[in-house]
This record gives sequence, structure tokens and C-alpha cells, in this order.
Amino acid sequence: MQRIQALVLLPLALAAGLSAQAQTLAPRKDALNLSASASQEVTRDTLSVVFSTTREGADAATVQRQLKQALDAALAEARKSAKPGELEVQTGNFSLHPRYAPKGGINGWQGSAELLVQGKDAAAIAQLTGRISSLSIARVGYSLSREAREKAEAEVVGQAIARYKARAGDYARQFGFSGYQIGEVSVNTSEGGGMLMAAPMPRMKVAAAAMAEEALPVEAGKETVSVSVSGVVLMSK
Repeated sequence: MQRIQALVLLPLALAAGLSAQAQTLAPRKDALNLSASASQEVTRDTLSVVFSTTREGADAATVQRQLKQALDAALAEARKSAKPGELEVQTGNFSLHPRYAPKGGINGWQGSAELLVQGKDAAAIAQLTGRISSLSIARVGYSLSREAREKAEAEVVGQAIARYKARAGDYARQFGFSGYQIGEVSVNTSEGGGMLMAAPMPRMKVAAAAMAEEALPVEAGKETVSVSVSGVVLMSK
């Protein structure tokens, strides 16, 4: 008898649970999904120049030594002008790999080395490019520094939130409500980045002295910093 009673009560309990779950999942009539955004154009303030060189030969050790000599010479020159935030220097890719003959087997070695110079002092970086003769300019580009991005985001996020709140109040009134409460909300920022462009042609060593007196032919350009706010507002009577 107890087993029969339990079997009868089980479907009733399941039905009650499903009914409660359905009520929980039912969308609220006073909830409104909403989003707003704001953006601002900011001039890129960080210049990046990638120098590179390639070497090849029959002996791996010789190729590696030649690459290191070229890189060390460029590093020594760049470090003379290094200044935190204004002109920073770091090594990039350094690779060495075998060169294969058409019929198989290694018939030589080739490798490459890179040096990255970047900072906010574009004039100093441009002057430095003319003094580095052991490497050639491979890529040049501008980007937005973290400090400039954070400053712009601090301004834009306030605009985006203000638009979100204004839109929430406007929509609530249009739906016949007198006010609203902010529910779940998320704030997202854009993660942009500068573009490094390939140098138009290899720089000839004979032009190094002239390059030292000329600015790099690159426009800083602007980057758009965007902030979006999205979430749910609860409209109230």
C-alpha cells in the first residue's frame, strides 16, 4: 500500500517541480534588454620600428655568428638612445634553420634576426634608424600606448553609461512605466592595436646618413576607442 501511494505521489511531485521551474523561467514582462555604446578617436602616440637581417651560408655556426654580430652592433647603437617610455629596445625573432637541396639533404643554413625599437619619441627613433647600419628596416607602424588608451576609456565609459541610463529611462516611459532599476549589466571595452607596415623598400646603407636627418615617412593616424554597456533593466510603475 505504501509503495502504491509513493508511486502516485511521485508524478504529482514531478509535475509541481516542472510547474515551479516553468514559472521561474518565464520571462518577466517588466524586464528590458538594453545596450548602448560610445567611442572616441585618439591619435596613436607610440612609434614602432622593426629592424631585421638575414644571413646564409654552408656552416650553421658561421651564419649564427654573423647574425649575432649584426644584432649586437645594432643593439649597441640603440642602447645609446634608450629611455624608458620614450625609446625602448628589445630583441625580436632570432631563427636559424637548414636549407635543403632539391634532391634532399642539407646544403646550407639560413637565418634571420630582428630588433624592435618603440616609444613615444618619434624624432629620436627616426634619428636612430639612420645610425643603425647592420640591420634594415622591415616594418614601421604606430600604436596607442596603454596610458593613452586607459585615459580615453575612462572618458568614453562615462559617456556609454550615461547613454545607457538615458535610454533606459526613455524606453521605460514609452512602455508606460514611470521609472526603472538597473539589473545585471556588463561593460566591455575595445582592444585595438596598431598596425606594423612593411617598409616600402630595403634601405640602402649608403643612405644611412641622409636617413638620420629625416623623419620616417609614416603618419601616426588615429585609433577608435569604444566602450559598450549591455544588460537588463527592470521597469517600474
